[in-house]
Amino acid sequence: MTEWFEEQLHPGVSQRLSMDRVLFRETTEHQDLVIFENRIFGRVLALDGVVQTTEGDEFIYHEMLSHVPILAHGAVLRVLIIGGGDGGMAREALKHPGIDEVTMVEIDPSVVELCRAHLPSISAGAFDNPRFKLVIADGAKFVEETDARWDVIIIDSTDPLGPGEVLFSERFYRGCKRCLTPGGILVTQNGVPYVQGAEVTNSHQRMSPHFSDVWFYVAPVPTYQGGHMAFGWATDQAAHRAATASVVSERFRRAGFDTRYYTPEVHVASFALPANILKLLA
Repeated sequence: MTEWFEEQLHPGVSQRLSMDRVLFRETTEHQDLVIFENRIFGRVLALDGVVQTTEGDEFIYHEMLSHVPILAHGAVLRVLIIGGGDGGMAREALKHPGIDEVTMVEIDPSVVELCRAHLPSISAGAFDNPRFKLVIADGAKFVEETDARWDVIIIDSTDPLGPGEVLFSERFYRGCKRCLTPGGILVTQNGVPYVQGAEVTNSHQRMSPHFSDVWFYVAPVPTYQGGHMAFGWATDQAAHRAATASVVSERFRRAGFDTRYYTPEVHVASFALPANILKLLA
């Protein structure tokens, strides 16, 4: 009999994926973790009953949360990732040859090791790249205490439940601001607005006191049910968001790598928000 993974993140809505083969299951110090194979999405990582990433569609999420801020900025040397234990965000950031260092702060070392073992296609060697630095620490405390600064900060977090809740607080956004270089960009995972509208509203309100340009951009990720996924955007350099497709295209061309979802045209269009999301910002 087929075992099913059922995710019920929202009241009245659930998602079921067949667990065609369970590769690993454990309750760690921080969360319940399971890795399994599904015939459509390949290998799936779930934490606390919520799908975090799948081999099948992870490229959309990771490409959009990394390349949009890096190419909008245009002169990134250092990137900080909070979360991202599967290594996909580091993989994409390291594709940019001009970046000197990518630092990833992950609270749970077991996530990194298990993804190395069971989801190696997602990190694709990123953990062994000499430009990569792993820090095992609480991300919220890290941004309040570190003396280092970064051009782009990427928050690749779980939803605001359990250990991920603090990563949606105003205090955390203030800490991120102090870690950015002048004109730096903060981007965040901000849920699916159709079913998680409060996440967008709250993040907009909590980031706005600390940044002059706060907005969101969107992309559809199939296993994140409910339509478009929102990514938070915050910077003090409004010109970054106004970068044209031709400018971004030239930067992308110079970077010299291929993508599966991201294009400069999608980059620009992703900032055009539908009316229902705009209402969440009012």
